[in-house]
Amino acid sequence: MEQRHYGAESTIFLCLRRSARSRRLRTTLDQDPSFRLRALSILSELQDPSPDLLEVYRKPLRSESPPSPPWAPRPPSSDFALRITKMVDSNLPPDSAKENVDRDSNQIPAENVEKSLDSIIRELNDSISVGKKHKFWETQPVGQYKDLGDSSLPEGPIELPTPLQEVKQEPYNLPSQYVWTTCDMTSEETCNEVYNLLKNNYVEDDENMFRFNYSKEFLRWALHPPGYFQSWHIGVRAKANKKLVAFITGIPARLRVRNEVVKMAEVNFLCVHKKLRSKRLAPVLIKEVTRRVHLENIWQAAYTAGVIIPTPITTCQYWHRSLNPKKLIDVGFSRLGARMTMSRTIKLYKLPDSTSTPGFRKMELRDVPAVTRLLREYLSQFAVAPDLDEDDVEHWMLPTKNVVDTFLVESPDTHEITDICSFYTLPSTILGNQNYSILKAAYSYYNVSTKTPLLQLMNDALIVAKQMDYDVFNALDVMQNESFLKELKFGPGDGQLHYYLYNYRLREALRPSELGLVLL
Repeated sequence: MEQRHYGAESTIFLCLRRSARSRRLRTTLDQDPSFRLRALSILSELQDPSPDLLEVYRKPLRSESPPSPPWAPRPPSSDFALRITKMVDSNLPPDSAKENVDRDSNQIPAENVEKSLDSIIRELNDSISVGKKHKFWETQPVGQYKDLGDSSLPEGPIELPTPLQEVKQEPYNLPSQYVWTTCDMTSEETCNEVYNLLKNNYVEDDENMFRFNYSKEFLRWALHPPGYFQSWHIGVRAKANKKLVAFITGIPARLRVRNEVVKMAEVNFLCVHKKLRSKRLAPVLIKEVTRRVHLENIWQAAYTAGVIIPTPITTCQYWHRSLNPKKLIDVGFSRLGARMTMSRTIKLYKLPDSTSTPGFRKMELRDVPAVTRLLREYLSQFAVAPDLDEDDVEHWMLPTKNVVDTFLVESPDTHEITDICSFYTLPSTILGNQNYSILKAAYSYYNVSTKTPLLQLMNDALIVAKQMDYDVFNALDVMQNESFLKELKFGPGDGQLHYYLYNYRLREALRPSELGLVLL
């Protein structure tokens, strides 16, 4: 199956990579997160899609890659892509003629490549007008692109805490026709309002074929962890009819960054009604949730986005494993690959009828202490990861129907819990299809392998997901996930998810495999 939906980051990256004629340049683009993030951040400022560019650059990375979920931003304009191509080409050494690229690429001095990349970045920076830069985020205590790689800057908080009495006590001003509201997600009426706002206005793909459809049960699970603050579930209503038109949330968390455990807010579900996108409500929502977080004496935050803003700590790629390939093809999520028939495709992705690991079963309440120990030990190896206790594990990992599922391996001989795999449920509404209305997707969550090979453990996870009627199993290339993706027939999608920290600096971008955190 081939890609169908393409985000700006992947299009830009392909543009840069295909323009870099030497192997060394291509390798640097592949492996240097700081350079890639800086380039993508500049290029993603351009918002106008171009059919010409789509025709040139909308080519699958692999012949059997399904598309990514619907959060990728729009591609850049073709004239700018051509300028990028010329920039990259003009910065190649004189002897790197097109016909001799691969033969001579290893002879290019490393210092010339580094100089070329720096020149490209400078030209990219110069090519963007001040008016197109991130005016809001450049005023916030977040990592800035100009600081990437600056070893003189300390890692850790960017700004010191403010005395609580100096924190703004009143909400930020909204346009006169709107008012703030605190959303009580235990109320069925309010939960319905939030559900419908997100269902109709939250993230969807560029072609308006799919839109996230978080269930009410999922929203309550996501927003009611131990110690949650209802005041962090923030809405905006229209004064005239009391309709909920915007939403943002935070939940408390403890994240370990390197060797320091930091109290943070995890910010999520930023959504503004489609008809109000010109009202500039999003920055006010962000400032208001920040104010309310500060009132609880918490000064850092973690969040994700499908778009580039200053400055990601890492960028992860989505991979997809077809479980119901016929439906995925029928609804346009993916399509038949070259020289593939539907029957051959179904056979390619067919899974065994039952799991293969002895002692593989669903997690139960009695397993919480053992699962906590396994998770804490496993997550300790990553640069950024949650600091979980038993209350956290009970909430986040204990199975809840149509929300989260966790399976483990219990040794038949010793009854020791040795391995864990988990996934959460996030369906998408299928727009404009007469035969199907919902795409049921499983998202890989936290997986720990100590005795059972991770490949075998995740194959069993795919089998149970198929038994539970999921259509596709998605995974990010975080933690050790990359070790099983290709072998288990996951295809790389075009979608990328960028991770951010607020008021906390990391000097260098992380590799996805250094990240031990999955945000919903």
